[in-house]
Amino acid sequence: MKSSLFYNFVSFTAGLVAATNARRQDNGTSSTALFDFETIQLKTSDLAQLNVSMQALFTFGNASSVDASSIASSGSACKVFPGDAEWPADDVWDIFNDLLGGALIKTIPIASSCYNDWYYNADKCAFVTDNWTNSTMHEEDPTSMMSPIYQGLTCMPTTDPTATCTLGAYPAYAVNATNVAQIQLAVNFARNTGIRFVVKNTGHEFSGKSGGAGALSVWTHWLQDIRYEGAEFTDANFPYTGPAFTSGSGVVGVDIMKAASEQGMVVVGGEARDVGVLGGYIQGGGHGPMTSVYGLAADQVISARIITADGRFVTASSTENTDLFWALRGGGPASWGVATSLTIKAYPTTPVTVVTFTFASGGNVTNDAFWLGVRAYWESFITFNNAGIYSYFFVFPPAAFGVDYFIMSPFWAPNHTQAETEALLAPWFGKLTALGIDFTPVYNTYDTLYEGWDASFAQETVGSDDAIVGSRLFLQEYLEDEATFNATFDAWSGSSRNNASLLVGFNINAPNVAGVDNAVLPAWRKTTLHTMQGTSWTDPTNFTTMASARAKLSELQLAWKAVTPGTGAYLGECDIEEVDWQHNFYGVNYDRLLSIKNATDPWSLFWTKTGVGSEVASVVSNDAIPDENGKLCWN
Repeated sequence: MKSSLFYNFVSFTAGLVAATNARRQDNGTSSTALFDFETIQLKTSDLAQLNVSMQALFTFGNASSVDASSIASSGSACKVFPGDAEWPADDVWDIFNDLLGGALIKTIPIASSCYNDWYYNADKCAFVTDNWTNSTMHEEDPTSMMSPIYQGLTCMPTTDPTATCTLGAYPAYAVNATNVAQIQLAVNFARNTGIRFVVKNTGHEFSGKSGGAGALSVWTHWLQDIRYEGAEFTDANFPYTGPAFTSGSGVVGVDIMKAASEQGMVVVGGEARDVGVLGGYIQGGGHGPMTSVYGLAADQVISARIITADGRFVTASSTENTDLFWALRGGGPASWGVATSLTIKAYPTTPVTVVTFTFASGGNVTNDAFWLGVRAYWESFITFNNAGIYSYFFVFPPAAFGVDYFIMSPFWAPNHTQAETEALLAPWFGKLTALGIDFTPVYNTYDTLYEGWDASFAQETVGSDDAIVGSRLFLQEYLEDEATFNATFDAWSGSSRNNASLLVGFNINAPNVAGVDNAVLPAWRKTTLHTMQGTSWTDPTNFTTMASARAKLSELQLAWKAVTPGTGAYLGECDIEEVDWQHNFYGVNYDRLLSIKNATDPWSLFWTKTGVGSEVASVVSNDAIPDENGKLCWN
């Protein structure tokens, strides 16, 4: 039985609701109304209903009284971890759950139904196994990660129920957030107890940022409100008048795209249907099919609402919390707070022509001819950039298909007719024909961008346990001089010849947007190609082969960096072991970002690997691929 000395839950809840009703218009100076879930907020006066010991666990922080440079030496060597003496007792977790209204979830690994030492259930295990690569299953689980490599592969689907399943990098607990107050309570609890804190929306990311061993997680999945602000929206805090949407941070790409289409509009989002477009995607910059026309996703933000590391719910805009507003747009995901909603620009939809095709070596097409065909594509990159084209392509080495294989999926031409698109592609296609390369382009023109997007981008497969990737941005200037062009293309294509498992490319440009100043890596503004390369292994239980693939990726990345000095990489799709990540992910913005980080989160509550300020700590992991499966300890 819980003692009344701990708390009076009934009076706390009643007081919170009453205070919330009185605060429904408390939305700062933003001209957008709060969503209902944002009106339920925690204030200092609410905590007065708790006794002193409980107040200490949930009180707000004061960043100005904390020295970020000394936080690592002021307490224990690591974040508080299950089994530590400082780990909260079960009755404290129960109290926390009551204050949350029953929203606290103790983690059960998504594949635990396959194991006797958890809750073996053959039918559930079969379902998880059959759907392991389906992103929706992971999205709808409070702690599952779509990149299990960074979980530590400690509880994968199996046909051996006697095997062992452990939490690994899954958080210990998750808060199923449906209002702001719950997130504030979670932030304050994690900060005041010294527990690691992470955030998950969908779990669609490639570096483990949504997980952390022994952590408390906030799951923002259900913050799914969407509101159209009208075709002539004006925010006094931002130099913009035009269409806009305000959206909860739990909204995924397909939902915001569909909502925009219903108003005859389009927004800048990714090609992946399941990406949480208002969370880490925007905070990392965010590229997609409309980037070459309208800029990156981070360029679209008019204002944001966010819970900061001190537990406060604030508006960030060009007139409020301006440094935070700057950092939120491109300064990296999971570093600045828990976003609850953002207001973003929208644009009238247009038709789009989409082209798909493949070609390969083999038969009369030599390996050299194949690569000359790919090179001919590169020769048109800048022309395509200038026309607002976005293209998404893959190159596989013979190890995958027995031949060198190129896939265009798709060539995306917004506001171009089929005839105009054919004219754009004619120079490249003429060279392919002259090389004797067979290909059959398939053209489809759609009346709206949403129809084209919906038809062109299928749900992506996830859950891979056998590959890792690195990336690099290649600038337009590298293609303007023949000698530089040759060196750049040879280095890029050389990865395929040097045992990369695949090359992925986005011929894309992210132009400067008038009136926008944000923390996006400056190299994006001159980019013609964002590209990734991968290495793989066949046995995810073989430490040696995994470590060898890890070393091989580092070697391949060095060859790309040698011909792209001073550029960088897109941190949303990157090598998590990136050397000199401060420069490669943030460029000249890093010093300012670090200053903002130290001022707003001196506790390093929002710690994530390669995130701003993350030099102060590291995860102690002994796995072949460095992951989140270990204590987070101060350096």
